[in-house]
Amino acid sequence: MRCFKALVLVLAAMIASIGAAQATVQIHIDLSTQRMQVESSKGSYSWPVSTARAGYVTPRGTYAPTGLQKMHYSRKYHMSPMPHSIFFNGGYAIHGTYATGALGRPASHGCVRISPSNAATLYKLVQGEGAQISITGSSPTRFAAHKAHRSNVASLHRSHRSHALAYGPGQRYRSVTSVKSWQSAPMTSPFGN
Repeated sequence: MRCFKALVLVLAAMIASIGAAQATVQIHIDLSTQRMQVESSKGSYSWPVSTARAGYVTPRGTYAPTGLQKMHYSRKYHMSPMPHSIFFNGGYAIHGTYATGALGRPASHGCVRISPSNAATLYKLVQGEGAQISITGSSPTRFAAHKAHRSNVASLHRSHRSHALAYGPGQRYRSVTSVKSWQSAPMTSPFGN
């Protein structure tokens, strides 16, 4: 009889763990499209996000939440408010942002930003069910930033072509025949005065 009770308890625990695993909120963030897909027992959601802008990184991979804070202030970034923060992978978090005009394109220092109302909804879901966070894709800023950098460097090179890099006789000083002759008598007027 004792073995039978133990077997029943083990089976009940296995069934409960399978049900709990299915209840976990699945959060998928696609860096390429700057969108978050959420699947939970309460429904499915699709929201625009902002991830890392050029020069910063949003880590790719699969993570579990490591902490939840209803309101967090970033000491690293001038006490910036991070409402409904869901932390993962160290200091990275999914959190609300008041810069909602930037959603849908890279704008953060690495965190995943969503609107304050969507952050509150996600926070409640994760608080109740737990979560698995997966981040895939590549940031659309890499190519754009590289292209912008190349055009800025090219424009800098073009603008310096018409200007002298050091003081010396230019074409308007026709009486000076060479740089060496000018260096030997720099105070001599090139106009013959």
